[in-house]
Amino acid sequence: QVQLVESGGGLVQAGGSLRLSCAASGRTFSRSAMGWFRQAPGKEREFVAGISYRGGTTYYADSVKGRFTISRDNAKNMVYLQMNSLKPEDTAVYYCAAAPRYYTTTARRDDYDYWGQGTQVTVSS
Repeated sequence: QVQLVESGGGLVQAGGSLRLSCAASGRTFSRSAMGWFRQAPGKEREFVAGISYRGGTTYYADSVKGRFTISRDNAKNMVYLQMNSLKPEDTAVYYCAAAPRYYTTTARRDDYDYWGQGTQVTVSS
């Protein structure tokens, strides 16, 4: 099992930056692909970024490519999402997720077995 706790959300002006953190516990973390998803009010939860179990491969949604960076530190059981040049349309609850059945990145929501409680990101115009 993997337990996930996100932090780092908040209110920021358009053009600003935030760094989300995800603290993971559980034996399978270092062997799990990890991802960040987000869900805006009235919308489906969507993939944002994914990273392979060793961090060598990353994958991004087109909407965040070039602005967001996912990374992980397996020694600290942490996953991060650096968000730059934020836009009002980035406003959402952001979720960290673990896909222990996969080593490489995956954007499919059903591939992720464990989820955090989410952290709110609000970008004002």
